[in-house]
Amino acid sequence: MRQGSGGRVAAIRFRAVGGLLLAAHLLLVGWITLRPLDVPWVSAANLQPLAGIKADLALGGLQATRRIGEALLLLAPLGVLLPLAGGRLVVSPWGSLVRTVAAGALLSLGIELLQTGVPGQVVDIDSLLLNTLGVALAHVAVVPAARARLRRRDEPRRVTARLREEAPQGSTPTIPRVGIAP
Repeated sequence: MRQGSGGRVAAIRFRAVGGLLLAAHLLLVGWITLRPLDVPWVSAANLQPLAGIKADLALGGLQATRRIGEALLLLAPLGVLLPLAGGRLVVSPWGSLVRTVAAGALLSLGIELLQTGVPGQVVDIDSLLLNTLGVALAHVAVVPAARARLRRRDEPRRVTARLREEAPQGSTPTIPRVGIAP
């Protein structure tokens, strides 16, 4: 192992763990959202934004909280797992948020489109909105603080490596010439 490669090894480990957790979460989401349901009737698809949320809020109390909370939490871990799988510590906070939210929205859209072919599952535009909002909230709540903490932890190693590179090396040792015998 070369000097200063500890940060690279840690980044590879973070990416590997992030990728495994991301794959496990996506498998769970696929199982939850794309399995056929045995229901006696199926409601119509909701293609009007916020109509389902308004209907849930009209139910009131615990049931509305549960329905909206489930939709917010379903893809929320992606807000943390996608940047973790990316493994970068130094990145634009806004760029990271935009990339993560866009990926979460596209994944949610893909799930909603796949649900059109699954018995008992119904397309709901509000699920897309709430899933995307959940990804954004999780990202904003966790990722900037986690990256700052990891950068602070990694900073002493960077400073030490930089000081080693900048330290004067001194003169190059010379070997006195030895004469050749006659």
